[in-house]
Amino acid sequence: MILLKLHSTETRVLEDVYPSDGKVVRMYTCGPTVYNYAHIGNFRTYVFEDLLRRTVKFFGMKIQQVMNLTDVDDKTIKGAIEKRITLDEYTAPYKKAFFEDLQLLGIEPVEAYPQAVDYIPAMIELMQILVEKGVAYRGQDGSLYFSIRKFPSYGRLSHLHLDELKTGASERITDEYDKENAADFVLWKSYDPARDGQFFWESPFGPGRPGWHIECSAMAMKLLGPSIDIHAGGVDNIFPHHENEIAQSECCTSQRFARIWVHAEHLVVDQKKMSKSLGNFYTLGDLLKRGYSGRQVRLALLSTHYRSQLNFTFQGLDAAGSSLERLGDFIVRLQAVQGEKEHGRTKEILQEAEQKFTAALSDDLNISPALASLFDLVRAINTLIDERRIGQREADEVLQFLRRIDSVLGLLFTEETEEIPLELQELLAKRNEARADKNWPLADECRQLILEQGYVIEDSPNGSRLKKTAKS
Repeated sequence: MILLKLHSTETRVLEDVYPSDGKVVRMYTCGPTVYNYAHIGNFRTYVFEDLLRRTVKFFGMKIQQVMNLTDVDDKTIKGAIEKRITLDEYTAPYKKAFFEDLQLLGIEPVEAYPQAVDYIPAMIELMQILVEKGVAYRGQDGSLYFSIRKFPSYGRLSHLHLDELKTGASERITDEYDKENAADFVLWKSYDPARDGQFFWESPFGPGRPGWHIECSAMAMKLLGPSIDIHAGGVDNIFPHHENEIAQSECCTSQRFARIWVHAEHLVVDQKKMSKSLGNFYTLGDLLKRGYSGRQVRLALLSTHYRSQLNFTFQGLDAAGSSLERLGDFIVRLQAVQGEKEHGRTKEILQEAEQKFTAALSDDLNISPALASLFDLVRAINTLIDERRIGQREADEVLQFLRRIDSVLGLLFTEETEEIPLELQELLAKRNEARADKNWPLADECRQLILEQGYVIEDSPNGSRLKKTAKS
């Protein structure tokens, strides 16, 4: 039996994936801060997490995934103040766009999308526990801080040693700091009218709002329990965000917060860091306006191993489009196979493809050999079709296998690759009869009607077939 294994950022070894409660794999994934539109670097991480989710299910396990929406932080509050609108009014369009982008990229909906603003009472409960345990204290500015010196294993995720870090002042109230400057991090920011405007919540620590790090701990533990199986995100979240999540969560519960930590590497554009100043900063909407499809972007983001830096290029997007077209053509060819005779070679090809695909995925989502096994299958079966050594039943078995692996890839089956509508098949037959009768006006009329429905006719020595003109 092949087991799914993931490389844990914390232990630096491959860990077996299994539901620790014997029922369902519980996974928490850091979602967007909804102060702006998500960019393709964000979606590199979200596509990886979708691949992980789908692979867990492919290996026969159930999953419960939570992806948070950060709608209470410095950036969202600043934006709402500048526009003189409520926090919900400010974040709503970015939330809507995020879910639309997820759908365009074929990212499966998860079980829960908690919004930070709805979990502030749960955050306050955690902070009260930390105060009672003596690991949280009030700073000179009135804010509540976590003392990282009170958590001896601080740094175990990022593999940074606290004694080697320059420890900053405890009064700093930003949510982030760099790898050379660790500081006691803020749990509750005391209200500052000049900074926060009308946005504050009441608490036992005075008016204010939660810090970024406590938000994820509260949402994860409220929805998934005190200890989860997998926590995923981008490498930029390792320190300080995930490091701080571990510290505050484990101090509250005295349990291990997450058994496996997995992180996706950065995306760069043409080997350069993505930035607006360089003109290489892209949202999904930017790419769609250039004529690319969600599926092309998904394949481009999917095809590099998640722990390797992804170099995003338009040549790569074009190559993804060519690969998808090849796969679409293959599916159409399979759907057109006729004949009752079974030739026997198909079963062996399918068994080899499934073994290679499953083995690659089990090895830390090793996507490159998994995709290679798919294209090896395409070549082998296309040869059988060319040689007329495959029957309809065998072709159907190949299609069933493709649907099975597409439950992981989310790339192959769209309306473009589904069965051609019956009326169009009848029009194609009528057009072929007209051509045989040399009734060219009728043949042209049928061809035009087919074209108006978004299909073109491809004639080959093996016969005629319909192909959708527009990529989905």
